[in-house]
Amino acid sequence: MVTVKDRETARRRIDELRRQIEHHNFCYYVLDRPEISDAEYDRLFRELQKLELDYPDLATPDSPTQKVGAPPSTEFKEVRHRIPLMSLSNAMSFEELDRWEDRVLKALGAESAQEAGLAYVCELKIDGLSVALTYSEGKFTQGATRGDGDTGEDVTLNLKTIKDLPLTVKAPEGTTVPGLLEVRGEVYMPLSSFRALNAELIEDGQPGFANPRNAAAGSLRQKDPRITRQRNLSLWAYFAYCSGPHAHEPASHWQTLEYLRGLGFPVNPHRRLVGSLDEVKRFCREWADRRHQLDYQTDGIVVKLDNRRLWQELGATAHSPRWAIAFKYPPEEAETVVEAIELDVGRTGAVTPVARLQPVKLAGTTVKRASLHNADQIKRLDVRVGDTVVVRKAGEIIPEVLSVKLEKRRPGSKPFVYPEHCPACGSKLERLPAEVVVRCVNTFGCPSQRQRRIEHWVGRDAMNIEGVGEVLIKQLLDAGMVDDPADLYNLSESQLASLPRMGTKSAQNVAREIERSRTRPLANIISALGIRHVGSSAAELLADRFGSLEALMAAEPEEIEEIEGIGPAISASVRAFFDGKENRRFIDKLKAAGVRMTADRGAAGRLPQTLAGRTFVFTGELPGLERSQAETLVKARGGKITSSVSKKTDYLVLGRNPGSKLARAQELGIKVIDEAQLLALLESE
Repeated sequence: MVTVKDRETARRRIDELRRQIEHHNFCYYVLDRPEISDAEYDRLFRELQKLELDYPDLATPDSPTQKVGAPPSTEFKEVRHRIPLMSLSNAMSFEELDRWEDRVLKALGAESAQEAGLAYVCELKIDGLSVALTYSEGKFTQGATRGDGDTGEDVTLNLKTIKDLPLTVKAPEGTTVPGLLEVRGEVYMPLSSFRALNAELIEDGQPGFANPRNAAAGSLRQKDPRITRQRNLSLWAYFAYCSGPHAHEPASHWQTLEYLRGLGFPVNPHRRLVGSLDEVKRFCREWADRRHQLDYQTDGIVVKLDNRRLWQELGATAHSPRWAIAFKYPPEEAETVVEAIELDVGRTGAVTPVARLQPVKLAGTTVKRASLHNADQIKRLDVRVGDTVVVRKAGEIIPEVLSVKLEKRRPGSKPFVYPEHCPACGSKLERLPAEVVVRCVNTFGCPSQRQRRIEHWVGRDAMNIEGVGEVLIKQLLDAGMVDDPADLYNLSESQLASLPRMGTKSAQNVAREIERSRTRPLANIISALGIRHVGSSAAELLADRFGSLEALMAAEPEEIEEIEGIGPAISASVRAFFDGKENRRFIDKLKAAGVRMTADRGAAGRLPQTLAGRTFVFTGELPGLERSQAETLVKARGGKITSSVSKKTDYLVLGRNPGSKLARAQELGIKVIDEAQLLALLESE
């Protein structure tokens, strides 16, 4: 028997849980800045669900368990969804999957899945931002976020910047595009893009995103679509509703996915149609570790009944459909001990605190270091040396300290005192009012900043000098052989060979790679300079517009801003960089070293444009050519290079260790060629 005291305790706890969940919904969906992990949020939500089930008279229509997401922001025009964009219930174990199937069978009045004729579609649960895409007569007319499930935000212009999203669709042969087509999908940020974006934000003194999902949401909800374009978002489509003339919805979910693929939408290739729950569990086990090989984040498997007729029969709760469920993998968090708090000085002087940890296994790797982000984060968490902490991988890439186990704190521990001087050069640290990071302002005298600038210069997205890594760069600096990246071009093989553990053959290879980098494309050089806010995409735009470093150096901010995709922050940063005396001195050294600083437009103009109108995508490492060289050859013949495979792709150029693009190309029937076939194509035409 429930006592008055028990009921009053439950009421107070329900009120507290509702306040917490509403707050975290607002942080997650509106601010794109979650304060707790998904696992902790799920724990709070499930506790509230259980209490409302135990005390049904305390359940109310405005409870978070009866709603999806959070109200839309006032930054965008509201869009009323034709059909609610619902959330999915979660299964945290195989036992909960069994109970879900039992509920389905009970609702259908069947004793077994075989009797009910059930089949299931398993799809990877993409950790992104749900969107509804509307097409009228085959043309993309509106795109909206999920919002609270009934009303979302109009982000049409920003969605148009996503390369994977078709602006027009054409029906497969023998069919007709419906008058009104609404496609549901998930916008996500690839992990490689997330890593690059966060590194750039932190270097610029801005807070990084907590995970790829929030990075995607924050990027899609920018007021300026040009910023969204630079964020390299992607899309997977997973459902469609048809109405109006020529409307014909597929009878099964599997057929729906095939229908979307035929229309030209990107559909995740890692899906499976199965006939039993045992096969569903097998799929879940298969992807438990395999998912870490993907370039996007997935934290579970979505399981749906294949027969769409049963969807209507089963219906939905106020929060989620009864015909689908999300199996969630256990949170990838671990406890360990902070052995030290160290400061890492980046190439722009940003000083980032890092926790050195007792080694711990996490997401298939051994974690020894984790980011503490900035001084404010250390103060908020009150992290101290010797503390037991919970660490996780943000976006399954960057380990971070999530919380401190205060109950395990050692007696006599002392708060961490943030130093006032740079650990690398001793200069006084400064913090500008508008920034969250502390900086060393000894830009050209700080040894750590010098090393990081050279590391950036030789990186893949910059001058791509293979064989020159962190260890070799430190040796060169310690030996006084280099002071900045320009000095690399004055090194001789004998100097390189004189370094510890550097044989003659290795010295020859490094010297050859440095020599080859003198003629890298102009965009690589602009990216390598390390101008704040200028990544590889912006560098491409600047190189295409100005054609030489000299012309870019002379450009006014207003002229730079005329480029689509370049905003005031980038133009001001470019101007400030080239106004710096030390930066101009460095560029003069590069010129003297023979580094080419003009775009190779003359050669491109003399070649016949035989690849005009054809689109190429590259995946994997080519055996003979560097990626940038191969792309330059294609562009010189008029070909177009894109980063993702779509129905519009003509060729996928395949190298060693290809990524998921190969599976996507095979799925779409795109022609796959290797380096030899690419060269033959270039020569024959």
